[in-house]
Amino acid sequence: MLLETQNISKSFPGVKALDQVSLRLQPASVNALLGENGAGKSTLLKILTGVYARYEGTILLNGEPVRFGSVREARQAGIAIIHQELNLVPQLTVAENLFLGQELRTPLGLLDVAGMNRKTEEVLAKVNLAIPPQTRVQRLKVGEQQLVEIAKVLLTDAAVILMDEPTSALSDAEIDNLHRIIRALKQEGRTIVYISHKMDELFRIADTYSVLRDGVMQGEGRMADTTEQELIRMMVGRDVRIETKTNGTGKEEEVLRVSDLGLQHPYVSRRMALQGISFGLKKGEILGIFGLMGAGRTELLETLFGLHPDRSKFDLVLEGKPCKVQSPLSAIRQGLAFVTEDRKGEGLILGADISANISLPTLAGKAVLRKSKENAQARSYISRLAIKTPSEGQLCRNLSGGNQQKVVLAKWLSTQPRILFMDEPTRGIDIRAKHDFYELMKQLAAGGMSIILVSSEIPEILTLSDRILVMAEGRITASFSASDVDEDRLLKAALPGQINPDRRLRQP
Repeated sequence: MLLETQNISKSFPGVKALDQVSLRLQPASVNALLGENGAGKSTLLKILTGVYARYEGTILLNGEPVRFGSVREARQAGIAIIHQELNLVPQLTVAENLFLGQELRTPLGLLDVAGMNRKTEEVLAKVNLAIPPQTRVQRLKVGEQQLVEIAKVLLTDAAVILMDEPTSALSDAEIDNLHRIIRALKQEGRTIVYISHKMDELFRIADTYSVLRDGVMQGEGRMADTTEQELIRMMVGRDVRIETKTNGTGKEEEVLRVSDLGLQHPYVSRRMALQGISFGLKKGEILGIFGLMGAGRTELLETLFGLHPDRSKFDLVLEGKPCKVQSPLSAIRQGLAFVTEDRKGEGLILGADISANISLPTLAGKAVLRKSKENAQARSYISRLAIKTPSEGQLCRNLSGGNQQKVVLAKWLSTQPRILFMDEPTRGIDIRAKHDFYELMKQLAAGGMSIILVSSEIPEILTLSDRILVMAEGRITASFSASDVDEDRLLKAALPGQINPDRRLRQP
């Protein structure tokens, strides 16, 4: 074995995250590590990479016992990690992030900026990310930042590469590109540990699997010898089946009408990021919006929520009345809510408790905060959304990804919105949490709430939507009934340049 753990245990106050976990990694292979959020996967990876130096058990590397006291020690031993939650410095450039702590220097001891930029260009080309090395990370979208994380590891000579949800923010084309890179790494003799909640990915790329549940190893084996349902049963302890939404709201009442929306590009003058976008949304409808990264889906939701008033222009009708949305506060007051893509950076205050986060959007205009009422409201949503937590006083940073996302949803439901925007709402959450989210969305729609759902996952869009709009290059290129479209037609409509701009589909 290249890398092996023997009886690894790790406890936190009140929680045993890992209990006697033994894992064996074969050289030159892709090893899938499965489990729900909170199963212990990330804790195990943090032990292997030196983040947690205190634990019980033994790690063997090439047959020799090792114990890493820091991330640097693990990296020097040949173990690197691609984090699920981005580990970049937003104010630095892409090149500065890639070489942070391992900067190149000239013979005179000065920083070799030109050399670092040149190598950055080379590694960015490997992940098909066409951006200048001098671009500041804070200007990149989440998906582009994820590619930078991947490029950072490709600069190293690591023998073991741990990938924690590396594709959670990537499009299908970018996932295919990453898998190509992984196959090349495997041919070089490197070992990959691959964490993903996307089962189809695991069966395409992984050689072996290991399943954790509640910190305990449930089983190991070859991917070729198992099935998706068997893996889910090991992860969850029961069968989980996601039912497709019954299409058609049965209601013709239009609650939202967007006409001729345009958005100026933030950095390029005389260029439009969004152009000529018009569509309607019915009461109780889930309207899916699909497109590849860079198509403009997130920018569309941000514009409708009042985040870009100085760069945008459009006509908006809410429940038959013309209105203006000039800021997020005005959007909230008019019954709009926005579950953003980046729950940790934009959706939550991680250092605050659940109660405080849920009450955030309703604080405007309140002179006195009543903690008892906030706590009662939080307990109500904890029960309603099945948020796993000891109490409403739990800090959000201590929750699993799926439960953090439920807190974000609870925060916006507390405003009693008429229309809910959801941008990649199931990114990075496990199969059971995803099932819970799907059921909640169906229930909200059945109760009369209208939802605009942005997702890169075609099965998710097809499962939940009544209608689907497809975007490419800042325009709507097609509109489908979800019951009358397949993956091939969605992908074809999402490819840039597939439709003549002079013959764009007029949206109903």
